Amino acid sequence: MTPVWKRWLPAAVVPAVIAGGVVLGTVQAGAATDLPDKTPQEVLEMVADSSVRSLSGTVEQTSELGLPQLPTDSPSGESGAPSGVASALELLGGSHTARVYLDGHSQARVQVMDRLAERDVIRNGRDVWLYSSKQNAATHLILPEGSETEGHHGDKAWTPEDLAEHFLSSVEPSTEVTVGADAEVAGRTAYELVLTPDSSETLVRSVSIAVDSETGLPLSVDVAARGQDAPAFEVGFTELSLETPSDDLFNFTPPPGATVTERVVEDHHGKHAKGDHGDRHQGDGNHDKDYTKYGSGWETVIGLPADEVPAELLDSPVIAETAQEVDGGRLLSSALVNVLVTDDGRVFAGSVPLEQLQAAAEGR
Repeated sequence: MTPVWKRWLPAAVVPAVIAGGVVLGTVQAGAATDLPDKTPQEVLEMVADSSVRSLSGTVEQTSELGLPQLPTDSPSGESGAPSGVASALELLGGSHTARVYLDGHSQARVQVMDRLAERDVIRNGRDVWLYSSKQNAATHLILPEGSETEGHHGDKAWTPEDLAEHFLSSVEPSTEVTVGADAEVAGRTAYELVLTPDSSETLVRSVSIAVDSETGLPLSVDVAARGQDAPAFEVGFTELSLETPSDDLFNFTPPPGATVTERVVEDHHGKHAKGDHGDRHQGDGNHDKDYTKYGSGWETVIGLPADEVPAELLDSPVIAETAQEVDGGRLLSSALVNVLVTDDGRVFAGSVPLEQLQAAAEGR
């Protein structure tokens, strides 16, 4: 999923279906599953060659990120950045269920099932609808011309495959790759691909990816954090069908009385230039913000200048109440990702200890 696409998704939706996980016990390993042996390279090739483009299923999550408890009077569910932060932290800190429907490059639907409410993201070609039943409010987005034929928007988003691709992109040369025990996920046999960072300067201890033995589709992703026994993130299917979903699922009409907001997503074609202390990106083909990349692989830190940080984020009461004061700014800390907001309004984030964020902020 590209950053431009993510920018328009509610913060409450993205973590639930991408950065979430499966209920404990969904991945079952044991003697009952006995697949032909494969090397790590062969399993990686299975993932690369996977051609699954249509599916429907249930994705469930658990997470143990060590996030601070949100204040009970924090805003949630309303439109705007502060409530988006609150919703994101709420979803990242608990267990959630989503129904996912995909068909080809440009049709997708996600239904995040809340208690007594539902949040929907529906894409059909260039049209995207975001809907909250709790507020009876919808946002209609129109994507740029040509986006309906781009595979990175619809065919892999909101599934374990998207998260798996993120980690697999960091495989070389900073990762040891092995094949673990055969497993069963959502009733399908799977190979377990285990990624272990060579670096000790990352919060990630290991990543386990269950790869469907028949199609090469990633079925679940398990992320373990250093110094923590329980998995920090687990994301995967508990139910899965590879049949093509009905076209009706990708049509959406706001219910009577719903508040509707119309938006058009601009087309951004960026460029890349070298910075003094890292790689400075502008747009990067699918990003509409300037940022600087420090380090590489698992130790990557992304820096955002103050003039590119939304004021709503800096002024968020949720950040004010959950971030801790550190030298040079405020730290929003979790088991897998740290975010440093400096005193001068810049933001630095990465799966690294605070000291590396501070070093990046100081240009070291």
